[in-house]
Amino acid sequence: MGEILALVEARLLTALGEPDARAAVTFLGTDRIEVLRFVDGDVVRYATLGMSAQPMADPTAVLADPVKGPRAELVLSVRAGLADTDKALRPLAVLAASPQVEGVVVAPGASLDVGEPLWPGAPFSSVLVAEPGGLVEDLELDAPMDPVMFLPLLPMTPNEAAWKRVRGAQELQERWLSHGTDLRDPLRGSVPLD
Repeated sequence: MGEILALVEARLLTALGEPDARAAVTFLGTDRIEVLRFVDGDVVRYATLGMSAQPMADPTAVLADPVKGPRAELVLSVRAGLADTDKALRPLAVLAASPQVEGVVVAPGASLDVGEPLWPGAPFSSVLVAEPGGLVEDLELDAPMDPVMFLPLLPMTPNEAAWKRVRGAQELQERWLSHGTDLRDPLRGSVPLD
């Protein structure tokens, strides 16, 4: 487990540079989750470290496979200086612990909800899990282990989350794109959904 996390951290540092801060959260009955902060100009990125230590298991499986299964870490990118986004560290750790705590398999197209604003005053309590491979490439592990995916998180307003449940992730992403939505704006309003 420690070896995998060392490889994951090395991949994050290669892709994003040196973190300027890190915080650790441990939930009862789970492994420790760290959240690393990287500043890149006017963008701050938060990446989890620890979620990929164990493969995510199908909640309907009788026994979880300790080796095979999808592995992931989460990455949130927001514009710096517009909101107190550092308070997102705990909600991100909660999301990263959800596979261990709730038996959830986090995959592209999924919605994750923390039930409270992602940071003080945030118009978002949920995120859309986007496709991996853009900012941080997948990390191949020795067979039979699955690669570690670095999944971008796109904050959703409650209206966007409701619309996504009805129309699907692809249509919401197309709506954002067609309206030129700045998904890194921590204060943005909902995209027009009519």
